[in-house]
Amino acid sequence: MVLVKFTYALKRFFPKLADTKVDGKTISAILQEIEARHPGVTKYVLDDQGRLRQHVNIFIDGVMIKDRTKLTDPFLENSEIYIMQALSGG
Repeated sequence: MVLVKFTYALKRFFPKLADTKVDGKTISAILQEIEARHPGVTKYVLDDQGRLRQHVNIFIDGVMIKDRTKLTDPFLENSEIYIMQALSGG
């Protein structure tokens, strides 16, 4: 199982969203499992075509993913995945 962590920016919209272990084999599968636990969270992370939104980054073991369209970057069973929503404003 991988450990998925979230930034405060996402947690403020989903107060019960916590760092969690997930069984998915792909980033897409992980996001689907998180969506099942916290309905609506993927609307903040993915656009209407299922691509990573411009203001969201996902890191696997500290390295930003490269495939923002199909979310196919590989990871290990014990990887740490960090989902970060950027903040904007002045």
